[in-house]
Amino acid sequence: MALNLEDKKQVVSEVAAVAAEAHSAVAAEYRGLGVEALTDLRTKARQGGVYVRVVKNTLAKRALEGTEFECMRDGLVGPMILAFSQEDPGSAARVIKDFSKENELLNVKMLSIGGQLLEASELERLVSLPTKDQAISMLMAVMKAPVEKFVRTLAEPHGKMVRTVAAVRDQKQA
Repeated sequence: MALNLEDKKQVVSEVAAVAAEAHSAVAAEYRGLGVEALTDLRTKARQGGVYVRVVKNTLAKRALEGTEFECMRDGLVGPMILAFSQEDPGSAARVIKDFSKENELLNVKMLSIGGQLLEASELERLVSLPTKDQAISMLMAVMKAPVEKFVRTLAEPHGKMVRTVAAVRDQKQA
C-alpha cells in the first residue's frame, strides 16, 4: 500500500518525536520474517517499553535528522525495523536479542546510544546495562554502605565489652 504525502509526513514526524525522546536505538534486518513473527515482536516490544516500527529507509533518514540517532542514517539499507528504548537504554537491545534467539532471520545491523554508532557485536554490552530499577537499587546500596559500616563501628566497643564480661563470668563459673 503506497503512502501519500500526508501519510509520509505523519510517519516522519511520529518517528522523529519518538527518536527525540528515546535513550537508544537498534536497527535490525527482518528479511524473511512472517507477519506472525513481526506481530509477536511488536507485542514483546510493547510489553518492554520499546517503540518498534518498520519504516521506509528514506523516511527513516528524514525522521532521524536532528536527533542523536542521525549517525545511523548511512546504515539504513534494505528492509529495516527500528526499535527505540523508551524506558532505559538497554530495553530495545534486550527485546531484539530475546526475539532473535527464537528467530534467526532477525539480524541486528547497528546500534546507537548517546549519539554514537555501535556495531552489531556491541549488542551484548548494551543488553547488560541495568534497568532503571536496578540502577537505583545499586545506587542505594552504595549510599547505604558507609552508614552501615559507621553503625557497626559505633556498636563494636559495646559488643566487645559484653563479650569480655561474658567470658569473665564463664571463667568464674567454671
